[in-house]
Amino acid sequence: MLISSMAFIAGCGTTVVDTDHDKGPDVMAMDYRDFEKGAQEAVADMIASGVVDKPNGERYVMVVSRVINDTLQRIDTDQLVKKIRIELLNSGKVVTTTGIGLTGAEDEMVAVSRELRDSDEVNQANVAGKGQMAAPELSLSGKILQRNLKINSRKQQVEYYLQLTLTDLASGLAIWEGETTVVKRGSNKSVTW
Repeated sequence: MLISSMAFIAGCGTTVVDTDHDKGPDVMAMDYRDFEKGAQEAVADMIASGVVDKPNGERYVMVVSRVINDTLQRIDTDQLVKKIRIELLNSGKVVTTTGIGLTGAEDEMVAVSRELRDSDEVNQANVAGKGQMAAPELSLSGKILQRNLKINSRKQQVEYYLQLTLTDLASGLAIWEGETTVVKRGSNKSVTW
């Protein structure tokens, strides 16, 4: 009884936001709407440019390199990158490798599954053989920047820039670059972190 009463009291101050129809107050920091906008605009621009149209109609294999957070906020860049990856995957133009990355495999089971080779306990017919992992052809990297500008004694403007680069790993050349800007205005009393 005590636990259910505490749960009820704790839940009383909670508001659930309908993210599909939210017209709530804007915040000075980046929020879910900004991540959604940034991902959609970047992918739409990338697809419209034609750089991810593989000549034979197959999909490119992309790896995510590094996306640097150069803002005052603690932004989990993986959250933004995941939205971009989902948009690209759904486009049918690109697949992302999770078996290769800057600091190792994103999905550690890719490497672990290969350690099962020659194990007497595992049916070898199901184990990934040598030379089966797809090497990345493209690399996505980027940076999130923030500029704070004082408009007057009461208002400020905060500008966020999402800069992305798509690199052809065979040539090392950047084949696409894009920038999405998010601008917010509010009180000087508002914090941006």
